[in-house]
Amino acid sequence: MKTAEEKQHELDLRYLRMAQIWAENSYCERRKVGALIVKDKMIISDGYNGTPAGFENVCEDENHLTKPYVLHAEANAITKIARSGNNSEGATLYVTDAPCIECSKLIIQAGIRRVFYARHYRLADGIELLRRAGIEVHYLPLDDTQEP
Repeated sequence: MKTAEEKQHELDLRYLRMAQIWAENSYCERRKVGALIVKDKMIISDGYNGTPAGFENVCEDENHLTKPYVLHAEANAITKIARSGNNSEGATLYVTDAPCIECSKLIIQAGIRRVFYARHYRLADGIELLRRAGIEVHYLPLDDTQEP
């Protein structure tokens, strides 16, 4: 029989895999990122990286650089909650890539208490800020997202 901790770990992996699948909705070519926000075992929001509503679905410019107005998956998921009237106080964020510093600020302000991610970001300042704010942060690589 599995312990509560083992069951939670399996659930965390499942939600992270779901975020990875959600990333497939992104029109970005350089990197597709997905995020889910879960509260009381219910998915209360989702997001993927892309342009704001009403913009063309092209994330990179002619030099293949990400356009400055592309929203990150975490920002999309958090702002979707704000528009829904729901709240993320005490929720868990599952995101395919480690949050950057800007998204980490939003995560803190949104009241999210736990963050799981599957791929490291080139900078660790976002993760450091989350930990400084007392947020539980877990690196949980998935089979096809593991670092080389």
